[in-house]
Amino acid sequence: MTASDIYDELYIKLDTVSLKGNLRLVDNSKGIIIFSHGSGSSRLSVRNNYVANLLKEQGFSSLLFDLLTVQEDKIYENRFDIELLTNRLVKVAKWVLKRKDLKQLPIGFFGASTGAASALKAAVKLGDTVKAVVSRGGRPDLAMLSLKYLNTPTLLIVGGNDDIVIDLNKKAKEAIFGICELEIIEGATHLFSEPGKLEEVAKLTSNWFNRYLTTK
Repeated sequence: MTASDIYDELYIKLDTVSLKGNLRLVDNSKGIIIFSHGSGSSRLSVRNNYVANLLKEQGFSSLLFDLLTVQEDKIYENRFDIELLTNRLVKVAKWVLKRKDLKQLPIGFFGASTGAASALKAAVKLGDTVKAVVSRGGRPDLAMLSLKYLNTPTLLIVGGNDDIVIDLNKKAKEAIFGICELEIIEGATHLFSEPGKLEEVAKLTSNWFNRYLTTK
């Protein structure tokens, strides 16, 4: 195990539930990135953890957590209940703001697949609290009605071979009036499983957060 693979396991206690989380805390951190995973995934997502490890090397702390409890996840519909997932993400962001060792850090969101929709909607609800958002292979169309209210700098990353999702992200970009860029990674499919493609995602993500999360 390398240093970047090390994280603290914790429980995030909210009003009615306790969620498992993995926290990577960096000394002199530039900010903290809260991950919102896709349906059927969890805080243990190999792809999200890969990105989190590379972000740690770039000086960013991160929090990966389970959006649903084990019991909630057994109800299939909950995985696509964007409003439920959005509210859960908002509460976790507020939990970060109350924690003594985290509250001074600028907050960014990283959303994957359906998790991108909850990240975008949560950014709208939280306003200036969230400094930047990155979507990987996201479904921003599931948050379409909220996008016109989004003022948070947003990066949409899509695989070049992910045709349907490319079209959905192009439409989402048109609906966002604020700062928004669409990056298409040629030769990548939806999961960016091809050699070197996930590393490209991580580099684009790091550059985006360096540009907007650390702005004073």
